[in-house]
Amino acid sequence: MPATTLKLNNGQQIPALGLGCWMSKPVEGDNPETYEMVVQALKTGYRHLDTAAGYGNEKAVGRAVRDSDIPRSEIFVTTKLGFDGHDDVEGHFKKSFDALDIEYIDLFLMHWPQAKKGDDWVPKDQSPTFAETWKEMEKLVKGGKCRSIGVSNFSVENLELLLKSADIVPAVNQVEANIYHPQASLHKYCAEKNIHLTAYCPIGQPKPEVGSKVLKDEVLIGLGEKYGKPAAAVALSWLVQRGNWSAVPKSANPTRMAQNLEIFELEKADFEALSKVHEQPGKLMISCDYGSGDIMEKGEIFGWSLKDMGWEKLD
Repeated sequence: MPATTLKLNNGQQIPALGLGCWMSKPVEGDNPETYEMVVQALKTGYRHLDTAAGYGNEKAVGRAVRDSDIPRSEIFVTTKLGFDGHDDVEGHFKKSFDALDIEYIDLFLMHWPQAKKGDDWVPKDQSPTFAETWKEMEKLVKGGKCRSIGVSNFSVENLELLLKSADIVPAVNQVEANIYHPQASLHKYCAEKNIHLTAYCPIGQPKPEVGSKVLKDEVLIGLGEKYGKPAAAVALSWLVQRGNWSAVPKSANPTRMAQNLEIFELEKADFEALSKVHEQPGKLMISCDYGSGDIMEKGEIFGWSLKDMGWEKLD
């Protein structure tokens, strides 16, 4: 069986499967849909919750945690610093801390390397750089309110830049990853640096009008039939079986929530077959559109070029 929890580089444990709390659009305050989703997830057995300041629902996540009968020490909660928080890390951390109101935050991530001031994106070489932001984040772990810090959407190139001045190696790098975007180079690099990887969009980004291309993959469907498991459980099992990976699929459906927790060990040949799916023509892709369409075609995301992001070449 794949591991159900994994150890971070600071000794903290992170559950291999979590619930992504993004609601497909930003919401506000104590959002009832988020609250009910998280309550159901905790009842189903989830002990890893992934939210962010930018999701707008930290209050609802926190209330669901407080209302549960589960000891706080058994629930791992991640939240993230928004674009506008880079020049006031302490202040924005306090906003998230107060909104969640759950004693401490297990993992605080820099959501994106980009900073934003007002309506303007800050160029990569201008202050606050992500290296400067990280220096401020390092101070958070000394206060006891934050157990671990990490980053999100960082490429190998930007991790290398960050580590030149970092005193604390990020515990986690959260990125899109699935069988159509396995992040092979990043996987190798983070294993060498002892940086844990968490996958968002681990089963693609399902859209009502077209469904998820990942979940419709014939190799995935065939293996689901072989093991008697839903395609999503097969995709998530593959991710966790890679080692050094956790995943945070999003679902508000109680049946799918339960199915997503059914990770199991794939036979070696099946694991290797899924590891090569992205090599088939037309399958290597970024699943998320980040609300702005095809970013590979546009050549930029949130004010930075794909070169600045280190996203020019997918693998």
